[in-house]
Amino acid sequence: MIYHIVTGEAAAAPLKDAIIMDPSMAGEVVVMKDTLNIGPLQKEEDQKFSEMRSAYWQMVINNEKVPAMVDDMERLLEVSLQLSKNEDAVVWVWMAPWPADLCLYHWILKYLGNYLGRFFVINIAGLPFLDENGKIFFPKSIGEILPKELVKAKKLARAVNAAELETDGEEWRKLIIENAGVRTLEGGKRLLSRNEDYYDTQIISFASHQFQKASRIANQALNRYNLPVSDTFIGWRLRKLVDTGRLQIQGELTKTLKDFEVKLPGDGADAQLNLAV
Repeated sequence: MIYHIVTGEAAAAPLKDAIIMDPSMAGEVVVMKDTLNIGPLQKEEDQKFSEMRSAYWQMVINNEKVPAMVDDMERLLEVSLQLSKNEDAVVWVWMAPWPADLCLYHWILKYLGNYLGRFFVINIAGLPFLDENGKIFFPKSIGEILPKELVKAKKLARAVNAAELETDGEEWRKLIIENAGVRTLEGGKRLLSRNEDYYDTQIISFASHQFQKASRIANQALNRYNLPVSDTFIGWRLRKLVDTGRLQIQGELTKTLKDFEVKLPGDGADAQLNLAV
């Protein structure tokens, strides 16, 4: 039995197809839905990790009608339980060069580290794959890889060793102490803590002196800069930029990104005057 651990449904879809293609990969795909590269990591005393993360996402969503429930910890503990019951069971963690994937890897070390020899990582960082047109590309996420290419990638499965468990575990402890709003990938397995407003400059660069749908700005920022965050996170940052006066708003701020618009303060006349001078 193989427990395939991935971040997000987008990564799970081609992996499930790959398992159908290759019976030797048979097992369960365990999808972790949280993205640990953003938001707090340090919980309060007597608070569960899932409760802390759920509260954070509820604040980001800013809509009481859409409850945020993060239960990745419970799924992870269930995998650990199954490993303890079945000595033939193993774990494969699929890891792309993406902050959320690296954060997931560092996080689960504490819970799966007792199963050295049965705890494997498939790290695709810096490796070429073929796209649907047969051209070579270097994917940033597992979800970008064709199922037949994921079948080939199974050969990359490598057991985590004791030295990695200690070194990489220390990296996660450092990140918890820093408890920053954002974590970025700095190469290899190194993650760097950043302020929660780290991506604000890229986000606001698409705003103008004319009102635009928040959804349009979010899509532009994600596509142009390949930001490793969700449009939900960008919506939260847009609301924060409104709170600080860097943006103005019209519409329903507490609803979806399609329900409100933002623009830079003023009408742009001053900027045009300066250009004329």
